[in-house]
Amino acid sequence: AQARMSGESYLNVGVLPSVAARIVPDAVRAFQAENMETTLTLITAPNTFLLSQLRAGELDLVVGRLADPAQMAGLAFAHLYSESVSFAVRKEHPLLLEEKPDLRRIADYPVLYPTKEAVIRPYVERLLLAHGVTHLPRRVETISNIFGRTYTLETDAIWVISSGVISRDIAAGDLVELPVETIETTGPVGLTTRANVAPTPALLMFQSALRASAEEKSMQL
Repeated sequence: AQARMSGESYLNVGVLPSVAARIVPDAVRAFQAENMETTLTLITAPNTFLLSQLRAGELDLVVGRLADPAQMAGLAFAHLYSESVSFAVRKEHPLLLEEKPDLRRIADYPVLYPTKEAVIRPYVERLLLAHGVTHLPRRVETISNIFGRTYTLETDAIWVISSGVISRDIAAGDLVELPVETIETTGPVGLTTRANVAPTPALLMFQSALRASAEEKSMQL
């Protein structure tokens, strides 16, 4: 009721690609169903950039993985769920013929790899080092989901990406996750806000919609 009485307003939200694909669409649908005069602007970019925009007041909220402690000064984080990294391939990929593929075998194929700005990059690097993977001769670093999806579907590339980005493709059977253990890449996903700024009624409602969407998706797993 307070949000509706506030009249026309604007809400600027930064979203990481994994949540943009997984929980944000349902949250936006529920938020708009309240028929408020709020213009919602969604921005997708690397986590470092989004947090800098949040700290500067250009964004009201960032939805994504918890950042390193050094980047969280003056910010508050509320946990929604946890997700891991996936190694995605097309459904006819040669590695799927192996009962339990050795992670070192990915060096034999093109690998789409997170950029230095990507929040999952350190998780991926530690995982590969732990399995003795120190060199990927045909590595392409990208944060483009459109390129990643298209290139993976059309080639033997292996796409290293947050599981939330490809959840719909996996469910549809278009992409397949390599059966490799990635539990050590699991990290918390949630809502990051400025710690010293009181949320507006519209922001509180959108946060509530995001929580409901995350809970529903978790129940479907």
